[in-house]
Parts: sequence; C-alpha cells; structure tokens
Amino acid sequence: MSPAGDLRERVDKALHEFLYDAMPPVTSIAEELTPLVKAAEAFLLDGGKRLRPAFCYWGHRAAGAADSESIVKAAASLELLQACALMHDDVIDRSDTRRGAPSVHRRFAALHRVEEWRGDPEGFGEAAAILLGDLALIWADTMLAKSGFEAAAFQRALPIWDAMRIEVMCGQYLDVVEQARGGGSVERALRVARLKSAKYTIERPLHLGAALGGGSDELMVSLSDYGLPLGEAFQLRDDILGVFGDPEVTGKPAGDDLREGKRTALVALAVDGANDAQAQQLRSRLGDPDLDEDGVVVLRDVITATGAAAEVERLITQRLDAALAALATAPVDESARPALTDLADAVSHRAG
Repeated sequence: MSPAGDLRERVDKALHEFLYDAMPPVTSIAEELTPLVKAAEAFLLDGGKRLRPAFCYWGHRAAGAADSESIVKAAASLELLQACALMHDDVIDRSDTRRGAPSVHRRFAALHRVEEWRGDPEGFGEAAAILLGDLALIWADTMLAKSGFEAAAFQRALPIWDAMRIEVMCGQYLDVVEQARGGGSVERALRVARLKSAKYTIERPLHLGAALGGGSDELMVSLSDYGLPLGEAFQLRDDILGVFGDPEVTGKPAGDDLREGKRTALVALAVDGANDAQAQQLRSRLGDPDLDEDGVVVLRDVITATGAAAEVERLITQRLDAALAALATAPVDESARPALTDLADAVSHRAG
C-alpha cells in the first residue's frame, strides 16, 4: 500500500484524536454542552467524502514534499471548516437531512421537543446549529495551527487559509442573493459555483498543501489551471445530483434543490431554453417547499426537455478535459500525478 493508500482512514483518525482532546474543555464548562459536542462528533466522524483533505494532501505531495502525519492533520482541519459550512448551509436552505441523517438544526429541534423546553423548537435548533458551526470553524484554526508544521510553513499557508474562508463566505452570500433575485444568467450561477465550490473544494486545498510543502509560484499557477475547471465540474455534477440524484446515495431527499429553489447553472440553462409552457412550470413549481414527487418529476422532465441536463454534462466533460490537460503539463512531482488524475475522474463522475 502506498503511503497515502489509507489517506481517508488516516484523516478519520486525525479527526478522532483532535476531537478527543478538544471536546473535554468544552464540556467542562457546563454539562449542557455535551449534546453540542456529541453532535459535532457524530457529524464529523460519519465518513463524508474527504475530498478537501485529499486535494490538500496531494497538493503537498505535488510540491515534492514527503508524506507525514503533519500534512494529514493539516488536511483533516479542512473537514472542520467544511462542517461549519454545511451546518450553516443547512440552516440557510432549511434542509431536513444531511448525509442520510437529520441535519444539525433538526437534531436540536428534536432535542428541544423531547426535553419539553419553552419557546420555538425550530428557532432553538437553528441557533444551536449556527453556534456549533462557529465552534467547528474555531476548531479548524486550532487543528491547522497544531498540525506540527514549522512557523515558516504555517506563515506561507495562512494567507491561503484566510482567502479560502473569505471566498466561501462570499460565494454563499452570492448564492443567497441569486435565490432572492429569482436567478439570472448562467454566468452568474457559475460565478457562485467558482467561489462557493471550485476554489473552496479543490483549488485552495491544493494551494494550502503546496504552500505547506514549499511549492513554487509556478506550481501554484498550474494547480489553479487544474483545480478551477475541475472545481466547476464538481459543482456542476452537484447540480445534476441535486435534481436527479438517488437519495440512497446522496443522503438528501430526491429533488431537494428544486424545493429549495436553488439557482444553479442547470436551472439557468433550463430557463433560457424553456418554451412558454415549460417556463410556466418552472415559475410555479421551482422553490415550492411543498413540492411533491409528481412535481419533482414534472420539473425533471422540463429540465431534460430543454436540453439543460445534456448541456451541463457537456460542460462537465469540457472542464474535466481542461483540468486533465493542465495536469499533463504541470510541474508536479510524479508521485502525485496518478492520484490527481484519479481524483479528477472521481469528482466529475461521482454519484453522491
């Protein structure tokens, strides 16, 4: 087995060890905080795809840096940042489930009901999820800082870490704006995808790992040429799965993006290609929180008939090809090239 053949297992182990040390100082403040940290533990150790740690690790190896427990810990800190983003995202989208289980705010609303506390269970759940997301964000900083890298390496990585967090928050806000506006152009949808997903999921984790490994400016540019189109392919695949995905694989109800009224590139393309009858269906059904299975089928049929789904598949292929072409000429250490190729295929063709 290669040094990173068990990377996912190593990331899980690093998270488990971090939480083992991080949770007691919180619960020692008050017994009532135990459900909060237990929810964090359940959320973080349920598996997930661990894509961001993988790109961080292989960005490090692309710089010619050796495998180490320090890079695994630094990479694993991205899962804490992702936990923050997902907990907050589920509150914004009013999502009932995440990874096949109740979303954090629904979990705490249920706790409120079981304990028969006063006030609004839903409001309590949302408050708890926001605060737990904030705690995960703080823990992400702590885990990165304690990963074991020397100060010089950490200082190289810190501007990337900061930029990544700023970009994902800006992308999330622009996503909210697009929904409030009722959507717009494909270009605006792709702008959100680039900030909220492409840079955050792939480009910046690659940069973070490479910076910790002392990567050159030339390598950073090449990793962007690979990571940005691949990140857009990742988000475009996510758009397809949000409408056509299998709930048993995605962990979310079928058509959830349609109920939430997500203004994705897929939806923008459908609107652009719709005839009057199809446009009416999109206007009347998209964003309806009570959309039933029949309504989901109607919207899926519209999206398919307008050619939007086929066009998104074409865009995914186009961006995957661009990423692989960039990787072919990138000055990456040869130990990393096969893994980066496999990751590109995995994020572009995933089913969940």
